[in-house]
Amino acid sequence: MDDVRARLVGRFGPDAEAWLAEVPALAASLASRWGFALGELFESGASSVVLRCRWPDGTPAVLKLSPDKTLLAGQVEMLRVFTESGRVPALLAADAEAGAMVLEEILPGTVAEDLPRASLPGQWGELLAALHSVPVPPRWRSDLRGRFEESFTRIGRRLSEPAIAARIDEGTWQRAIRRCETLLDTQSTKVLLHGDLHPGNVLDGGPSRGLVAIDPKACVGDPCFDAVDYVVGGAGHEGVEARCQVVAAACGLDGDRLFAWSRVIAPMFVIAHLTYGGPEGALDELLALARPDRSAIRPNG
Repeated sequence: MDDVRARLVGRFGPDAEAWLAEVPALAASLASRWGFALGELFESGASSVVLRCRWPDGTPAVLKLSPDKTLLAGQVEMLRVFTESGRVPALLAADAEAGAMVLEEILPGTVAEDLPRASLPGQWGELLAALHSVPVPPRWRSDLRGRFEESFTRIGRRLSEPAIAARIDEGTWQRAIRRCETLLDTQSTKVLLHGDLHPGNVLDGGPSRGLVAIDPKACVGDPCFDAVDYVVGGAGHEGVEARCQVVAAACGLDGDRLFAWSRVIAPMFVIAHLTYGGPEGALDELLALARPDRSAIRPNG
């Protein structure tokens, strides 16, 4: 629980301490109201506390609580939109005022990055096909341009940190922004994107279900975006270029655009690597992707 407290206080400030003190009572109240049995603390993120539970019909489930009620209400809305795809967890109950929702627990639940690499591109393609088949809701307020504006602003604040400034300068960051704007200006196909589809947000739902995506940040834009984190994750493994070719073919995506998107987010991956570490050799490959003189491959050519 100390790790959860540190993450929540880091995101929401000292007020999170008071909210955390109320979590046991809130969880017990919701268990009584909805009739589920509470279990142990599950993996929790930077914005929520997650507890295992068992729904009254015996379904393994998770209770998700957040002090950011607006964020949680948005996640509820996005899960409902993607329900018809069959590739997000079923929403069993939600209370926006309480900042709470109950979801089915995805089993076996192995994260995609721990699944056999050979079969993953094909499974990713099936996942994207299901998610991207969901019609864009009328007047959906979030698009890929806004998603990147927020990301570049938020992550860009870290460029002043010495360890990061030594590797990513303002010129590199602005180059990534320009590349991004070029891709945004040339989007010919737009779909409802998951919006945060990295391998840690994709779970194994078993042979009959396939991959299941969690924690959507749904926005409208280029379908390549939902594959780019997976592609850039090839740095330090088989390589971004090699993974791009395989993933583009498996997902039916434009390989040139997918690789171009990988060059946009490479500086962000550099910052993540410098913060959390990563495979040997990945940093040099990511830095090479961010440079101006790197010739683009043509995976479809």
